[in-house]
Amino acid sequence: MNALVDPTILSPALAHPETVLGALDFAGVAVFAATGALAAAREKHDLVTFAFFGAITGVGGGTLRDLLIDAPVFWVQDWRYIAVCLVSALAVWLVGAGAWRFRALLWLDAIGLGAYGVLGAAKAEAFGVPPLICIVMGALTACFGGIVRDILAGQPSILLRREITISAALLAATIYVVARQFGVDHWPAAIIAAPIGFGLRAGALAWGWSLPAFPGGFIKKGTS
Repeated sequence: MNALVDPTILSPALAHPETVLGALDFAGVAVFAATGALAAAREKHDLVTFAFFGAITGVGGGTLRDLLIDAPVFWVQDWRYIAVCLVSALAVWLVGAGAWRFRALLWLDAIGLGAYGVLGAAKAEAFGVPPLICIVMGALTACFGGIVRDILAGQPSILLRREITISAALLAATIYVVARQFGVDHWPAAIIAAPIGFGLRAGALAWGWSLPAFPGGFIKKGTS
C-alpha cells in the first residue's frame, strides 16, 4: 500500500512541525492531550496520571488510524509527539484548579474534532485509501482518543451523548474528501473543512444542537 503514498502530503506536511500542516498536526495532538489532562484534573489525579491521560488522548486516534491504513505509527517514528503530550499535560497541571476547566475541555475538544477530522482523512488519502474510508479514518482519528479518555476517566462516552460530537468530525472529513475529489488543493480543502466541523460542534455547545433521536419506542412484551 505504501507505493500509493503521495509524497507531497507525507514528506513535507505530516512529518515536520516547521511546515504548516505539520504544525497543525502537532497542535492537534497538543489540544487532545490537554483534554486528557483536563479529564484527569476533574478526578484530581496525580501528575503521572495527567501525563498518561494526555498521551493516550493525544495519540490514541492517530495510532488506530495508522494501524488500520498500514502506515508507520506516527509517534513511534517521531518522539516529539509524545513530548508535546507531556508538555500539554504539565501545562494543565501548572495552571491549577478553576471552574473553567470543564468548559475548556469541551471547547478544546471541539477544535480537535474539526482539525483532526481533516488531518486523519488527509493522511488516509496519502496512503491511497478510498474516499469513503478516508472519511471514516478522519472520524476515528478525531474521536477515538476521546473515547479512550472518557472510559479511563469513568465518564459517559462521547458515543452516548445526544449532542453533536462525532458528526462534527465526520462533517469536516467529508467536506475535505469531497473537495479533494473535485480537484481542490489540500490546503484550501482543509481551510474550508476544519472550521465548518468546528462550527458544528461549537453550535452544539452554545445552543444545544443535536441530531434527531429515534422516534419510536420499544413495544413492551405482551402488548400489540
